Amino acid sequence: MSPFGRYMFSFVLLVFLVCFCDGSIFQNDRVTVQITNAVGEGVGLNLHCKSKDDDLGSHFLNAGQSYEFSFRPNFFLTTLFFCKFEWGNESHWFDIYVAKRDLRRCHTVCYWQIHPSGPCLRNSVTKEYNICDNWNKQLQGSGNNTGGE
Repeated sequence: MSPFGRYMFSFVLLVFLVCFCDGSIFQNDRVTVQITNAVGEGVGLNLHCKSKDDDLGSHFLNAGQSYEFSFRPNFFLTTLFFCKFEWGNESHWFDIYVAKRDLRRCHTVCYWQIHPSGPCLRNSVTKEYNICDNWNKQLQGSGNNTGGE
C-alpha cells in the first residue's frame, strides 16, 4: 500500500473511531418516560427516579398530574431507570425503564400510570393502560428499597 493509501486508511479509521466513541453513528432514538399519578382521587404521590448515572430528584404529583423525563438509551441497551413511589403509608419501587424490555413495548414514548396495585404501561396499539406490572420486591432487611438512598 502506498504511503498516501496508508494515511488515508488511518484517517478514515480515526474518523470512524471518533464517531463510534461519541455515539453519533449508532445512537438510539430519544425516549420520553411519562409517569401519571393514578393512585386515587385526592391522593398525592411522591416519586424519585434515577439511573446509575443520573439522579432526577424528587417530585410530587397531585392526582392526575404527570412528570416526564427524556434520555437516549445507550448503544448496548443496558439503560435502566428506577423510581421510588410513596403515598400515604405506602412505599414501592419499580424499574420504570429497562431498555431491553421497553424498546419493543413503547419505543420512543413510555406512558405509565401509577396505581396502588402497581404501574401500568399504555398499550401502543389499544391506547389503554393494560400492560400492568408488579412492584419490585423490597430488599431484605432494609426499609430502603432502592439500595442507593
